[in-house]
Amino acid sequence: MIRPVLAHLAIFAGSFLTQAVYGEDDRPNILFIYTDDQSYRTVSCYPGSYDFVQTPNIDTLARRGIRFDAAYIGTWCMPSRASLLTGHLQHGVNSMRMEGEYPGSEYDPEQCPFWPSVFRANGYQTAQIGKWHTGRDNGFGRDWDYQLVWNRPRYTKNAGAYYENQLIEKNGKAAELTPGYSTDNYTEWAVDYIRGNNREQSKPWYLWLCYGAVHGPFTPADRHLDSLPNVNIPVPKDIFPPRPGKPDWMQTIEHWIPDEDGTPVMKGDGFTAQTVDTKGIHGNTLNDWVRQYHQGVRAIDEGVGRLLGALRESGQLDNTLIVFTADQGIGWGQHGFRVKLAPYDATIRSPLIISMPSRLPTNKVCKAPVAGVDLVPTFFHYAQLELPWEMHGENLQPLLLKPEAPSNKTALTVMTGKKYGQDTHVIPTNREDLYINNVPWWVSLRGGNYKYIRTLVAGETEELYDLKHDPEELINLVDRPRFRSKVQRFRASMIQELKNVDARFVNVLPPVGTGY
Repeated sequence: MIRPVLAHLAIFAGSFLTQAVYGEDDRPNILFIYTDDQSYRTVSCYPGSYDFVQTPNIDTLARRGIRFDAAYIGTWCMPSRASLLTGHLQHGVNSMRMEGEYPGSEYDPEQCPFWPSVFRANGYQTAQIGKWHTGRDNGFGRDWDYQLVWNRPRYTKNAGAYYENQLIEKNGKAAELTPGYSTDNYTEWAVDYIRGNNREQSKPWYLWLCYGAVHGPFTPADRHLDSLPNVNIPVPKDIFPPRPGKPDWMQTIEHWIPDEDGTPVMKGDGFTAQTVDTKGIHGNTLNDWVRQYHQGVRAIDEGVGRLLGALRESGQLDNTLIVFTADQGIGWGQHGFRVKLAPYDATIRSPLIISMPSRLPTNKVCKAPVAGVDLVPTFFHYAQLELPWEMHGENLQPLLLKPEAPSNKTALTVMTGKKYGQDTHVIPTNREDLYINNVPWWVSLRGGNYKYIRTLVAGETEELYDLKHDPEELINLVDRPRFRSKVQRFRASMIQELKNVDARFVNVLPPVGTGY
C-alpha cells in the first residue's frame, strides 16, 4: 500500500499522528551507506576492479543483493548530495548556491525542501552521520531527528580535515573537535544507532551514513599503511595528451607527467584541491597514489562488515533495505585525470549495491543504467509513501525484482559546475562560471551499451562511446558515418529528457562541432 503523505500538521504531531492513522508500523528500515570519491574499480566484485582489490564485506553485500553495473550517482561532492536530498538533478536544486569561502554554501529550505523531513513527518526516525556538504544549515530538527555531522560549509577552516580532528556537530549544537580516524568514528556511531541508542525503537528508521573516505588526501588508517605492497597497475592509454577524438578542453588535462624513466608521476609533486594540499604517503608515482587510495577503502569495507553484524545481532537484518554507493568515482590517470567531474566512467561511475534478501533477489547483476536521483523514489516506495513533489528519477523497484530482464532505461547526468537551480537557466560565457577544475558544463545520456556526451561549449565535438567494445571510452564514434543516425537519436533523446526535467538551458544549447 502506498500511503499518502500526511498533511503539514504531521510535522508537529509526529509519531502519534502516524500511529493513530496507520497502527503498528512494520515498514522497513533503510540504511544508506554513502562513500566519497569511491570508484566502482575499488570494489572487488566489479569486473573493472584491479587484481589486488579485496573488499570481502562489500562483496558479501553484493551476494545478498543486486549489483548495478552502470550507476551514475553524481558528478562531484556537493551536487551529488543535493540531488540525494531533493530528488532533483543539479539544475533543479533551487536556491542552492556557493557563498563565501569554499565550501561555504547556502539554500532556502522553503524553496529547496529536503525529503527526509517528509519521512520524519510520516513515522520514520531520520538520522544522518558523517560528512555534511550541502549548505551551512544541516536541517537538524526539520529534516533529521538525530545528527552527528562534519559540517564543512559551516567550518571552512576545518574543511580539509577529512580523516582526523574534525569539528563534529551533534543534534544542532556547537561543534566539538573530535579525535580519531573519521571512517572508524562514523562506523562506530552508526553501529551504536543501529543497536538502538539515540532513537525510538518502535519506529522504522532511515540512516544516511556519509563517509568522507576515500576523498583526498586519501589517508588510510594506520593499520592499513603496509597493505597492498605490490600495486602495479597498467598505465592508462591516454594518460598523456593528445587524446584523439576528445573535445578541445580534454587536450589540456595534464595531471600526470612522465619522469625521466617515463613513469607517470603526479604533476606538482602532490595532490592539490580546494581544501587539500598533500604529498603522497608512499611516493608520487601513479602506482604509489593508487595504492594509497585503495588502502583507504579498507576501513570502509571493514565498516560495512560491522554494520551488517550490528543489523544481524539486533535482529533487524531481514527488515532493513541496505543501499551502498558513492557520490561519484574518481579517475587515476584515465584520460589524464586525478579528479572526478568529467563525463567518463573512469571519473564518475560509482558502485551501487541494493540488498534486502527477505524481499529481493540475491547475487544478481543489473546492467541497466541508473542515476542517483532514481534512489529517492525507490526509498519512498519502500516507505509506502507518495512522492511529495515531482522528482527527476524513477522508482527502481521493477529493476530490483527483475534485475536481469531487458530494459530500455536511460540515465541522464547533468554537470553545471558550481551553479544550481535558477542560476543554470543561462549557460555562462565566462570561464570562471563555465568551468570547474578545467572541466566545462556538460550533459550525458547513457542508454544500453552507449553513452552520448554533449559539452556545453560552442563548437566542441559531441561524443559517443560503445561501452561494450570500448569500456575505456577511447574511441569517439561521433564522426563515423555508420553511427550518424545513432548520434542524431541520442541528441534528440537527450534534449527531450532535459525538457522533461525542466532544464531551462536546453533552450540555449550552444552549437556542436559535428556536421550533422
